[in-house]
Amino acid sequence: MTKPALMDLCDDNGFLADRSVWSTEIATEFAALEDIVLSEAHWEILHLLRAFYDQYDDSPANRALVNYVKRHLGAKKGNSLYLMSLFPGSPARVGSRIAGLPKPKNCL
Repeated sequence: MTKPALMDLCDDNGFLADRSVWSTEIATEFAALEDIVLSEAHWEILHLLRAFYDQYDDSPANRALVNYVKRHLGAKKGNSLYLMSLFPGSPARVGSRIAGLPKPKNCL
């Protein structure tokens, strides 16, 4: 059996349809589509995104992500500029996609 192509695993919005199939390999593939090379700092936020989803059964909006990161990692990392440096454009949308989560409800 061959490994399915990444886009075969996605919903109509390009997000992983079943978050249980997420892996570091899938995250790396999604990141590459965004021209992001994942570092330890990225993984730290990706794990927090998945923890947020586990806690609230929803992907965070940008403001909720900033507050969640601030609460768990402090103000130095829990701010929009830091998160934008890791996940340009929309940290919540880009980060959620790489983390294998559904598209945040309020993201375009």
